[in-house]
Amino acid sequence: MNNMFKNLVIWLVIGMVLMTVFNQFNTRQTSQAAMDYSQFYEEVKAGHIAEVVIEGRNLKAKTTDGKSITSYSPGDIWLISDLLKYGVKVKAKPEEEPSLLMNIFVSWFPMLLLIGVWVFFMRQMQGGGRGGAFSFGKSRARMLDESTNTVTFADVAGCEEAKDEVSELVDFLRDPTKFQKLGGRIPKGVLMVGNPGTGKTLLARAIAGEAKVPFFSISGSDFVEMFVGVGAARVRDMFEQAKKHAPCIVFIDEIDAVGRQRGAGLGGGNDEREQTLNQLLVEMDGFEATAGVIVIAATNRPDVLDPALLRPGRFDRQVVVPLPDIRGREQILLVHMRKVPMAPDVKADIIARGTPGMSGADLANLVNEAALFAARKSKRLVDMDDFERAKDKIIMGAERRSMVMPEEERRNTAYHESGHAVVAKLVPKSDPVHKVTIIPRGRALGVTMQLPAEDRYSMDRVRLLSTIAVLFGGRIAEEIFMHQMTTGASNDFERATEMARRMVTQWGMSDALGPMVYGENEGEVFLGRSITTHKNVSEVTMQKVDQEIRRIIDEQYALARRLIEENRDKVEAMAKALLEWETLDSDQLDDIMEGKPPRAPRPTQSSTTPPPSPPKDDAAGAAAPAAT
Repeated sequence: MNNMFKNLVIWLVIGMVLMTVFNQFNTRQTSQAAMDYSQFYEEVKAGHIAEVVIEGRNLKAKTTDGKSITSYSPGDIWLISDLLKYGVKVKAKPEEEPSLLMNIFVSWFPMLLLIGVWVFFMRQMQGGGRGGAFSFGKSRARMLDESTNTVTFADVAGCEEAKDEVSELVDFLRDPTKFQKLGGRIPKGVLMVGNPGTGKTLLARAIAGEAKVPFFSISGSDFVEMFVGVGAARVRDMFEQAKKHAPCIVFIDEIDAVGRQRGAGLGGGNDEREQTLNQLLVEMDGFEATAGVIVIAATNRPDVLDPALLRPGRFDRQVVVPLPDIRGREQILLVHMRKVPMAPDVKADIIARGTPGMSGADLANLVNEAALFAARKSKRLVDMDDFERAKDKIIMGAERRSMVMPEEERRNTAYHESGHAVVAKLVPKSDPVHKVTIIPRGRALGVTMQLPAEDRYSMDRVRLLSTIAVLFGGRIAEEIFMHQMTTGASNDFERATEMARRMVTQWGMSDALGPMVYGENEGEVFLGRSITTHKNVSEVTMQKVDQEIRRIIDEQYALARRLIEENRDKVEAMAKALLEWETLDSDQLDDIMEGKPPRAPRPTQSSTTPPPSPPKDDAAGAAAPAAT
């Protein structure tokens, strides 16, 4: 904000100076726009001029009727005698010359303006203009103290093990002698690793908030500049500032921007990023002691970091911040729900059970979307129905009810999704079907949403095979009931083929090929890997791999076809219900699988409107493939 104000003042000053100069030019030009001398002389001879003021060659005259006119003399030596001859009163003044200061300013102003604009843009390129041309090597870290950082461990939920790991840092910063008297040494650096949105940055701020020490925050990309050597200078300056405020915490977010493996890439030469990394390595564990300065870094790409950065003495400890489990999700939801007025029917444990795999940022977004749904309907409280709608929007995509789709495509989509759902209900170890809809959502014409009953950390062979069979259910239903093939199953085939290939080549789940990895050397050149790739699998073996993938796919396709043909009545009933109500929940699906007529949809808590009647011709639609 201050930079914006300063820039505005600079441009206002430049504008005022330009206006002043242009006014001077306009004044001089106006003064020169005068009556022709011949016409002026005729007026004198006619006796129309009463008084003339001579300034050099400029003539300012007043007529007998009080008008003012100007003219310019070409140097007529008889002018004064003629004026006196015709009874004109004559006055003489020295010609006004612009001041020396104005002359210098007018002549040098264009040059000064160019220099000023150049300096302005150079300051902008350096990132804010602090310190002018000498701010290249200044650190851009922002310092938060006790008054500006109010985050504590109470604001962090869902990662109790990570909080326990870093709580030692807080104890050390508060009472260093507790560890030193036993000969212990606090870690110099802590690397927090985890998926995006799990709360790594929030946890680092909570450490500083609990310890009540200065907290320097900077991003890895802030070190990298277009000028060589600037990044290393900024690292030096940042650690010098940190030593002055010790004990303190230096937090580097997205450290993979400067911490990637050295020697990466196809060319040699002097790399600015590598210089920055070398300086960081020296500052963390070099000849100079950095007592009381703890470096915390966060990344979601630990595999690309340089090994020298991860050794003990630099980043002594790696803290994994995982995706939260069901209890962690409940705690995170409770933290975010404190800021939103909740209805009594909202149960955080039920929402947590239905959101497996979501990170802390996803859950914060879920609470926000639920609040927005409630605000659209002018509710005073956010209820469970709003959370259900928000969850469907996040997982399946936003509804696209405004799109028109022909009735034949609606029927095809209904049978496609029914095929997925029926196979998912019949194969072993398949995740429960939570909801089936033919309302276009996101890029899909319809969605069959399966949610695991509990958190899962690995997949067994039977579950993987069942998943492949479920993916084929949509296309098979189209063939059997609609007697056609559409492009809606393209994503299903892609996922099924990828899963079967990984079962054979990576996970060792093939009896014919055994527990062995089959694949090419896929090292990335720009991560410091070798540029030369070599085959470690023969052509004959790759043919066997292809045959095994084909066998898995053919077996699961045949299984899915048999299940659908044996349960034609259930697929028909499910498709009919989908065409009537557009969305079926798990209770309605259970009724259909038990041979009962499906119960009517539950009315939403916010309205008492009846369920939607069967559409006549038009319904929401899109040309995107249906997804599972």
